[in-house]
Amino acid sequence: MSSKRVVVIAVNEQGYRIGMSHHNARISDEIVDRIRDLHEEENIGYRRLAQMFGLTRSVIQKICTYERRAQTPDRWKTIRTEVKD
Repeated sequence: MSSKRVVVIAVNEQGYRIGMSHHNARISDEIVDRIRDLHEEENIGYRRLAQMFGLTRSVIQKICTYERRAQTPDRWKTIRTEVKD
């Protein structure tokens, strides 16, 4: 038996999913914010952040330079998904 559930997702100007709403997202928005805070406020380097979070140095570098996860939501969209019991 399955039921439907309503989920709110973040989308950009074109209506594409962004952040944790994106189907390929592997890192939570909270972790991304924490990585940036540690780098910008505590001056922790990419290599140390990579060790702390178990990510590659290149992923950390792209997060800190806003090459990844740089978009802010333009709006929120409601979708229905099936949940299997």
